[in-house]
Amino acid sequence: MDISRFHAAFFEESREGLQAMEAGLLRLESAEPDLDTINVVFRAAHSIKGGAATFGFRAVTDLTHLLETLLDEARAGTRQLDAPAVDALLEAVDVLGSLLQVAEHGGDIDGAALSHVQASLQALLDGTPAAVAGAGGNTAADAAPESWRIAFAPEPSLFMSGNDPLRIFRDLAEHGALDANVDDARLPPFSELDPFEAHLAWDLMLPGSVPRAAIEDAFAWVEDQCALQVEAVGAPAATPTPVSASADEAMPAAAAAADSARQSEQDSSIRVAVSKVDSLINLVGELVITQAMLTQRAEDLDPVAHESLLSGLAQLERNTRDLQEAVMSVRMLPVEFAFSRFPRMVRDLAARLDKKVRLRTSGEATELDKGVIEKIVDPLVHLVRNAIDHGLEPPAERRAAGKDETGTVTLNATHQGGHIVIEVGDDGRGMDRDRILAKAAERGLQVPDNPTDAQVWDLVFQPGFSTADALTDVSGRGVGMDVVKSNILALGGAVEVRSTRGAGSTVVVRLPLTLAILDGMSVAVGEEVFIVPLNMVIESLQPEAGQIRTIAGDTRVLRMRDDYVPLVNLREQFRLPSAGTTSGNPIAVVVEADGRRMALEVDDLLGQQQVVVKNLETNYRRIPGVSGATILGDGRVALIVDAGSLGSTLTLPAAA
Repeated sequence: MDISRFHAAFFEESREGLQAMEAGLLRLESAEPDLDTINVVFRAAHSIKGGAATFGFRAVTDLTHLLETLLDEARAGTRQLDAPAVDALLEAVDVLGSLLQVAEHGGDIDGAALSHVQASLQALLDGTPAAVAGAGGNTAADAAPESWRIAFAPEPSLFMSGNDPLRIFRDLAEHGALDANVDDARLPPFSELDPFEAHLAWDLMLPGSVPRAAIEDAFAWVEDQCALQVEAVGAPAATPTPVSASADEAMPAAAAAADSARQSEQDSSIRVAVSKVDSLINLVGELVITQAMLTQRAEDLDPVAHESLLSGLAQLERNTRDLQEAVMSVRMLPVEFAFSRFPRMVRDLAARLDKKVRLRTSGEATELDKGVIEKIVDPLVHLVRNAIDHGLEPPAERRAAGKDETGTVTLNATHQGGHIVIEVGDDGRGMDRDRILAKAAERGLQVPDNPTDAQVWDLVFQPGFSTADALTDVSGRGVGMDVVKSNILALGGAVEVRSTRGAGSTVVVRLPLTLAILDGMSVAVGEEVFIVPLNMVIESLQPEAGQIRTIAGDTRVLRMRDDYVPLVNLREQFRLPSAGTTSGNPIAVVVEADGRRMALEVDDLLGQQQVVVKNLETNYRRIPGVSGATILGDGRVALIVDAGSLGSTLTLPAAA
């Protein structure tokens, strides 16, 4: 059997296991030893080890074996996972991740890093383990018994999953002479035997010099496909420990209960390729377009003569909207997927900068489109790093200011309307308004007279802007905040800063819930229809002739109250044919892109609508000033205006 087809599932599950291990180890470091958490970390390591052994990834298997041995001692209560042990385990998790990366994509193993972490783990194992109070059982109960009695009754469907009881018995026999007796209580008449089902149960005896964990490991492959009981025989105060349902219970009932539990777990989630979800979303988008076409074609029908048809179309519209929302929710993931990487990053960065930092997160269950989550991680990393490096003071400075020497960085996510708002805050020194203005003057940046705080804070997003006195490998090179803003704007989002001197700063990121659907304003330019993203629109107006001026020869500007903004004629921008004589004045749609405002000159406003975004670059080619396209109800293609790229060719004044 070609098992390489299972590689993708193994690597995906291993990545989840690595995240669980890292999160568990960080919890162990920040709290009292918790047996449940230790078990979570152990099971993750054990699962990775088993899969790696199956696929022949020897380096992964060897490293996880050391991890597993150390964690097993912690599970048994004979080793304390102190700070040095957690440091070594976290380093091992990092190296394990790189080994899995090499196994998945190829490349060379970093032998020096692997040898270093193996030596660190082995040094811990060779040292004298310390007992952990409250982390394990009592000494008498942990003493080696004379033997182990194992009652093993597999579910009938065991063979269907590719598992083999004889393989388990061979593993157990490596630990000593295994005595096996067959329990044939479930054996049906010969004529009813199914060669693909496991009908027998077993009663096994194994010498007591074997750790209980080794026995449990042998059955780890089938722990949810059997009724299993491991009992110490001849040990002081020995009590049976059911790993699954008791083998003494009626086997059909036990098997049914185990099957029900597993079925419930399987029903709770399903692993589906992202490409399949995207294909489904695309098909639903086409359905939405078709439904809009039918609705538009039916507008001229007699409502009395075609009452039933129009009623059916109205029902179709409601069902299509519900289907669209349901399918879009499939791509929604909790923002915890982005937040989960920060505890480790904060821990390591605080140690490098010799600062004390606590991380507080909230709103992790808030859901966001998978594509948005993947693209927002890097900007959030920049913001958290800046909060720790620039925002938080060293412990001595915080104590002198009457603060807790441990600074706090907060990550908070909430839903607001059709957007998600992520706030990255700190309780540090806050921004220095005078220092920022001085740096802006030094670099020759244009700053309005008597700028507001918001305008001053916005200067930190200028390319290359930095107030750091010294360059470090963490920050201070003026690279990062401008990238943060451009990446967020590229997602159709917005970013702003709030800061109070001495109390800290908060960066507020507002993002659309999904990139597949867009709230837009449809505008007409001659015979063509364009979509302007609604989150960019500030206002629309019909300017008087005196409000439009021409400067520098050919640059037209629109006077808005006490400010001037460039006026871009979309007809000229996209080289559309002249419409001849038009009645009335054109309409200006004022938009803000990349922190700057401009006005788009159009012929008419058609209304607001949700549109399904199509990637124009993938289906055609890249067009300057266009971010995508959609299909209207009448079948026409409407281009989605990219005001940001339009503005990049103009000299735009800063937004007021």
